Amino acid sequence: MKLDLKSLTQDELSRLLIKQGHPTYRSAQVVQWTYERAAESFEAMSNLSLPLRQWLASEFDLWMVKGLREQHSTDTTEKFLWQLRDGQLVETVLIPATPGLSSSADRHTVCVSTQVGCAYGCKFCASGLHGFRRNLTAGEIVDQVLAIVRLGRTTGLRVGDAPVVADPKFRVQNIVVMGMGEPLANYDNLMKALKIINAPWGLNIGSRKITVSTCGLPAQIKKLATEPLQIRLAVSLHGTTDKVRDQIMPVNQAHPIGELVEACEYYAKTKGRMMTFEYVLIEGVNDDLNMADQLAAMARRLHAKVNLIPYNPMKDLRWQRPSMDRCYAFAARVKSRGVAATLRIEKGGDIAAACGQLRLQAERKPAE
Repeated sequence: MKLDLKSLTQDELSRLLIKQGHPTYRSAQVVQWTYERAAESFEAMSNLSLPLRQWLASEFDLWMVKGLREQHSTDTTEKFLWQLRDGQLVETVLIPATPGLSSSADRHTVCVSTQVGCAYGCKFCASGLHGFRRNLTAGEIVDQVLAIVRLGRTTGLRVGDAPVVADPKFRVQNIVVMGMGEPLANYDNLMKALKIINAPWGLNIGSRKITVSTCGLPAQIKKLATEPLQIRLAVSLHGTTDKVRDQIMPVNQAHPIGELVEACEYYAKTKGRMMTFEYVLIEGVNDDLNMADQLAAMARRLHAKVNLIPYNPMKDLRWQRPSMDRCYAFAARVKSRGVAATLRIEKGGDIAAACGQLRLQAERKPAE
């Protein structure tokens, strides 16, 4: 099997090129074609010698993901289903900041996956319904972003029902690692991917524009606190007591709230950065106003902000969404306790944009 080019840093690539007798500046040319120009093939790298292009093509895979399906929301959220080299499927979501606008003038956020499936089985998420298959490589994580950049620049991304128009200035400003899988369970590949995404020679996306979400792995949270990259941390909390969180997130049985809070305190003290608590509101489970008080107290203690997310119903899962009045009341209660809180406006609901749903549809279809 060929090597995964986008799993290499520029220094690693340079060392391989030097072994083949090529000067060090060739690595800068290769990464420029790969990331800045999003070249579709090694043959397109026209300022490289023919023997070097042939060697690269024989040794490396340039594209790790292959587009299988796209879904386009009326609010211009777009979901992409990719096939990997071994036939596995993963999803990526593109979220314009302004509904109805998808151009170089807008800010674009890409939500990437880090695993095929998930082993943690959160009860509101479709990612783990078919179990865990494998970790993604660093290149497969990076390629999700770059494939969307290439589409935006060369082929065009759909804006509602409007014609597809390519935008040579299209770029991604923000990365959220909140797609399929538990990012911190694929720690080494995740960090290498983020360093490539952040690098000036790579995708050049600022570290403060990158957010990593976790279901709550204390040891990895502490490890993340020591990383030099100033990335943001989002913790999927979804419950303020072990009794409630056990119902929603099986990981809590291995790492109860006390252990998670201690790790978050370490992160806040070491990193000196505000974190976010993600809190999916589920009817009759965690939407009681007393829980809003408990959530606010925890957020104040850890100097965290709160992102409230009305549950996105899925036919395979039993939860229901609270009424919007209930959601607004919960948000108001948290804010009244002096905590910065937002109630997320749903995007992509008409295309089942929640993690794992498109993959499930694709994997079931052959059997239907």
